[in-house]
Amino acid sequence: MEHASPAERARDALVDALGRRGFLRAAAVVTAAAAAVPATAAAAPAGTFPRETLQPGKGRIQGKHYLASTPDQVRWGYVPAVSSDPVLRMRSGETVTIDTVSHEGILEDQGRDPVAYFASHGVRRGQVLDDAVAIARDYDRTARNFDVDGPHVVTGPVHVDGAVPGDVLKIETLAALPRVPYGVVSSRHGKGALSRLGDGSPAAGITLDEVMPPVATDGRGTGDPARYGNVSVFTSVRPGRGTLTGTLTGVLPRGRSGEVVFPLSPFMGMMGVAFAPSTSLTAPELNSIPPTLGGGNIDINHLGVGSTFYLPVFAEGALFYTGDPHMAMGGGEVALTAMEGSLRTTFRLTVCKPGARGVPSVAFRYPFAETPSSWLPIGLSDPDGVQHGQGSDLNIAMRRTVVNALDFLQHDLGMDRAVAYAYLSAAANFEVSQVVDRTVGVHGVIAKSHFD
Repeated sequence: MEHASPAERARDALVDALGRRGFLRAAAVVTAAAAAVPATAAAAPAGTFPRETLQPGKGRIQGKHYLASTPDQVRWGYVPAVSSDPVLRMRSGETVTIDTVSHEGILEDQGRDPVAYFASHGVRRGQVLDDAVAIARDYDRTARNFDVDGPHVVTGPVHVDGAVPGDVLKIETLAALPRVPYGVVSSRHGKGALSRLGDGSPAAGITLDEVMPPVATDGRGTGDPARYGNVSVFTSVRPGRGTLTGTLTGVLPRGRSGEVVFPLSPFMGMMGVAFAPSTSLTAPELNSIPPTLGGGNIDINHLGVGSTFYLPVFAEGALFYTGDPHMAMGGGEVALTAMEGSLRTTFRLTVCKPGARGVPSVAFRYPFAETPSSWLPIGLSDPDGVQHGQGSDLNIAMRRTVVNALDFLQHDLGMDRAVAYAYLSAAANFEVSQVVDRTVGVHGVIAKSHFD
C-alpha cells in the first residue's frame, strides 16, 4: 500500500468506509458534481465521511506509522521545544497517520467534560472521542490556566531521521478525514477580529455587544471560565451534493428559522517544527497560539489534502507536531476559531537538504507552501512568536509576504525583480490567513498556470 497512487489510496479508503456498492454510488455523485466545482476547490467529497466515529486506532490507518493523541503524547496549549523528546521516530519520506483532537468541547469554558458538553447538543456517548475524554480528565498531566495557556491539543513531536538545522521539512497532507460528524465555532472575549482592548474599551470605536455579552457583565471577574460569557456554536456535518457540509442553525430576519449550509474543506490549522529553545514546558515562547518561523498555528485554509508545506528545520530530527484540526475556515478566521473538529490526518514527511530540486529557496528561512495549482508565499507580523513582544501588525505581514514572493519569483523562477513586482500587482492574490493568533498572517496565491 505504500506504493499505491494517491487515487488508489483514496479509492481503497472509500471502499473500506462505504462498502463497494456505497462506493460506486458516492463515486457517481462526486463525478456528477465535479464539473460544478472549481479546480482549486478543496471541499471534502461526500464519500470521505466514515460510517462510524473514528475512535483512536479504529478503522483504516493509511500511514506506515500511527500516532494517537493520548495524554502522554500531547501537549495542551504548548508546542515542543528544540530539546523536547520525540514520541515517534520515522525515516524521511515515510508516512504517518495521526488521530488529532480538537480542543473545542473540552476547554474549561465548556466545562472540560466533552461527554456532557456534546450530550447537550444531542451527541451520543459513542460519538464522543475517547482520546478527547482522556485528555480532558487527566488533570495531573494537563493542569491548565485557561487565561494563560493556549487552547490547542498538540500531538508530537515526531523525529524525522536525518533532519538537522539548515534543512527543510517537506510536509505533504495525504488525507484529512473527519473523525466525528460535528464541529464547533467559538468566540471568546478579548480575542477575535472584534476583540476589545485590555481596558474594556471598544477597539477603534467598534463594539461587539451585539455579538457577545457586554464586558461589564460577562462574568470574567468570577475567575470561572464557564461564566465568562464566551459563545460556542455547535455545527453538524451532513452529506451534500458531492461534498460534506457544515450546517449552522439560527434565526433569520423577520423571525424565520433556517439553516446556513457550507462545504467542508478539512485541513490542519497547526503544522510545525520545534523552533524555540526552552527548559520549561509552559514557557511563553512555547505557547501554541502564535505561529512562528517554525510554522505552528499557521491557519492557512489552502493547506488541505494535496498541499505541501515547507518549514525550515531548527532542531535535530525536525521534531514535527500538529494540532488544531479544522473542518472548514474562512479567510481571516474572524470570530476566533474555525469550524473546529477532530481529523484523522496522514502526512508524508521528507527531509530536504540545501540545494534540493523543487524546494522553494525561501523555505530554508521562512514557511512556504504550495498546492497543485498555486504557490503560497507566507508572511507573519511577529515571526519569532512571543519572544520579543507582539506587534500584530497586518501591514508587516503583508510586506513580508510580498518580499518572500519576490524572492521566490526572482531566485527560483528567474524573473527580473521589477517585472516580478509588476506581475504580483497585476495577477497574484494576497489573502489574510488569520487575524486572531496574536501574530497575524498573510499569504499570497500565485497561479502555476501563469508559468506553464
